[in-house]
Amino acid sequence: MADSAKGDALPRMYTRGGDTGRTSLIGAGRRFKNDPRITAYGSVDEAGAAVGLALSLLPGLPDLHDVSRDLEAIQQMLWDVGADLARIPDDVHPYRTPEGAATDLEPIIDRYQATLPPLEQFILRGGTPAGAALHLACTVVRRAERDTVRVARLHTVHPPALRYLNRLSDLLFVLARVVNLRGSASEVPYQHSARVFH
Repeated sequence: MADSAKGDALPRMYTRGGDTGRTSLIGAGRRFKNDPRITAYGSVDEAGAAVGLALSLLPGLPDLHDVSRDLEAIQQMLWDVGADLARIPDDVHPYRTPEGAATDLEPIIDRYQATLPPLEQFILRGGTPAGAALHLACTVVRRAERDTVRVARLHTVHPPALRYLNRLSDLLFVLARVVNLRGSASEVPYQHSARVFH
């Protein structure tokens, strides 16, 4: 109370700036909140939250320090991807997603994949709470990728950001399987699946 009296009040969580259904892009003025670019970076934000949910469910499962470390790095990168989607190409701010962000994920995917049993059929998404959350995060990332492709068909999109989302969904699928394996959860095959992985 004394701090407020001195003029040191906390900043408000609300600005009222979006009350008319518009929000800001970096360097591009204001757009309606259903603008494809805003939809895309909103989906990326949702993907980061889904990864955070999975992270919150890891404690108590055995030997998952490596998974936690990689998920925390993913959350950081998703902020960069979202920032790149929130800016227009002629803005003075540099892009944040590194050129090699997607290829940097490939050895991580390969390392985890080497610990898994071969997959010959589609499987149902589920398992341990953390594994199911990672499967959900995978599908949210795939939606974010689709939303980003929609933007890319209309406007310029930083290519490394799109490539990262594509590779990230692969990593999250693999991580879901890893977490379920380490948590002793059996994978349930889709009953009508033929052999699809060779």
